[in-house]
Amino acid sequence: MPTPPVYLKGKRTDPGVTNIRNVSCPHWRRWLGTEHRCLVPFTSFSEIDGRPLAFFAGIRTQWTSVRKLKEGELTGEFFGFLTCAPNAEVQPIHPKAMPVILTRPEQWRTWLTADTAEALSLQRPLWDGLLHIVAEGTRADPA
Repeated sequence: MPTPPVYLKGKRTDPGVTNIRNVSCPHWRRWLGTEHRCLVPFTSFSEIDGRPLAFFAGIRTQWTSVRKLKEGELTGEFFGFLTCAPNAEVQPIHPKAMPVILTRPEQWRTWLTADTAEALSLQRPLWDGLLHIVAEGTRADPA
């Protein structure tokens, strides 16, 4: 997603951001409506096969910017993840934040269709004990 302008002062490019946490910031408010919300499917933070399907709460937009000087100005579809405080499993690895994880169909519907206040009530850590580290470093499990 586009970087908040305060972080772009003196820069010629906007590499974008993937983590969106401070939804009270005016920069993000324009993208909190249903027309910009999306679900980002995942089965694991790094592997895609053999695990239960869940979704990150995502925000998307079409944006024109210079992400890399050598590429010049480009228009593309970009998205980021809504984040929140980390749960017990994520905190030792990433103490600042984790993606908002939606695991049930009613949560998916709420994120995609509810008014902004109700949708943002989902901005909370996944319950402790629901995520498991299956491998660290190189791939070690068959999934």
